[in-house]
Amino acid sequence: MKLYRAKVPAIAKAVVERLVTEGDIEVRPDAREEAEKDLSAIMDEYLRRDNELREQIRDEMSAMNIPYSEYGRTRKRIAEETGHPLGDDVERFLCRQFIENLLISPSIDEVFEEDRVLYKKVMEVLKSHDVDENEIRDEAVSKIKNVQEGTVDYEIA
Repeated sequence: MKLYRAKVPAIAKAVVERLVTEGDIEVRPDAREEAEKDLSAIMDEYLRRDNELREQIRDEMSAMNIPYSEYGRTRKRIAEETGHPLGDDVERFLCRQFIENLLISPSIDEVFEEDRVLYKKVMEVLKSHDVDENEIRDEAVSKIKNVQEGTVDYEIA
């Protein structure tokens, strides 16, 4: 999953909305916004760590003169060293963090459901906000037929 900063508030709102609507958690109306902000803060922290990871990768690749073709391997290695989730692990990481927050947050009055049930519901919300980048890329390629593939203009478009 790729988490986009612009989607953070919508995801937080959707998670709280679904869990409240289905009776899994109880949140006072005046504390609902704060509950959403708590979840947003978790995602913002993940994004901050992701940017930090990206900078660390760039610095290491530059310092050690590693070619860009090794970016993926370097990213995976550094992410494992720092304990930063990548790929499908992002959804699982966020689910665990959200549930832990729900259990300790002063904004949440009561949690009525088991962790595994909450996990499944939160995961469904996260997956519903996932962006299929291949689909977007394919749509873009189909719309730029006047530019030859492999050229600089094609890469920019």
